[in-house]
Amino acid sequence: MYSLYKSREFAATGRKCRFSYPLHLHNGRLIEIGDNFRCDRRLRLEAFATDGDTPKIRIGNNVHITWDCHIGAINRVEIHDNVLIGSRVLITDHSHGAISAQALATAPEKRPLRSKGPVVIEENVWIGEGAAILPGVTVGRNAIIGANSVVTCDIPADSVAVGSPARVIRTL
Repeated sequence: MYSLYKSREFAATGRKCRFSYPLHLHNGRLIEIGDNFRCDRRLRLEAFATDGDTPKIRIGNNVHITWDCHIGAINRVEIHDNVLIGSRVLITDHSHGAISAQALATAPEKRPLRSKGPVVIEENVWIGEGAAILPGVTVGRNAIIGANSVVTCDIPADSVAVGSPARVIRTL
């Protein structure tokens, strides 16, 4: 019943979507989800409109997101088909302000949100527990992101990346 109730808050949801309670949703009308989606407890999906821009979160088919994850967009976040996301993962296309003397003189909460570009996670990606995928990043098809990694730049297809910041340690 909960999944049926929550699916009405999205722009679109595919067949056989399962949402675990509680799901924290902000601007669900800007979020699209494909078929066979599954999420565990305490998923946070947030799309924040800023300066007239319309953010978008698109999640493909056969995506499983585990416990306590947060996906936020002021620009665009795309998660393609067959992606597995471990617990406590952050995926965001924005941050609180620029890194400048003027911005640093302002309390973080008061700084305007800004995006360095969209986040794209291509097909068949596995993201390990505690990872962070930061703005302007593309994670290539079949990539594996190790637990607790911080992804600050593009990760090529068919590779394993680990660390903070994440770096490719192996090509598959």
